[in-house]
Amino acid sequence: MINEKFPSRLLENAVNEFSKLPGIGRKTALRLVLHLLRQDREEVTFFGESIIQLRNDIKHCKVCHNISDSEICNICSHPARVPEIVCVVENIKDVMSIENTQQFNGLYHVLGGIISPMDGIGPSDLEINSLIERVQEGTITEVILALSTTMEGDTTNFFIYKKLKDLNVRISTLARGVSIGDELEYADEITLGRSIKNRMNFEDSLSQ
Repeated sequence: MINEKFPSRLLENAVNEFSKLPGIGRKTALRLVLHLLRQDREEVTFFGESIIQLRNDIKHCKVCHNISDSEICNICSHPARVPEIVCVVENIKDVMSIENTQQFNGLYHVLGGIISPMDGIGPSDLEINSLIERVQEGTITEVILALSTTMEGDTTNFFIYKKLKDLNVRISTLARGVSIGDELEYADEITLGRSIKNRMNFEDSLSQ
């Protein structure tokens, strides 16, 4: 590999940091850094401060574990949401995907991942116990398992089902409008919306 020759150590440091971002190679990193150098000083300062503030001040909702600016997120605190229905998702991107469908007005529970032994992620690494505690409080009537239809997602769905099946709560899952093997965030809004509206009992999905 040919060593890159930078005219400035500061430029090189910035390129090195940008290239650590997922999907950003060194050529793209250099273009981004040079773009910033062409911007007004105030704009670059705001850009840098917004990243620092994001890292220092971002919170996770105490109820659903979604990313939030406050202790309780805007969804959990919204008076128009239906608190008796909780949709279980893998991450913040899935919350955003479902919200974009405008077909769901309940609350969420963000696991923070899915069970994946190959990656060293087990049930104790996820927010599964806190989900069980929410259900045990007795106010939730339905839990929608809305994880990606991959092997890891289905494994996590089944694990949660076994933990909740003896509690007084309906357990449902997305209709198979979302193709098997699909990541939830890549499903189009119409398909995802229909999958939520036409959700089925989880037990019925086991026989399909």
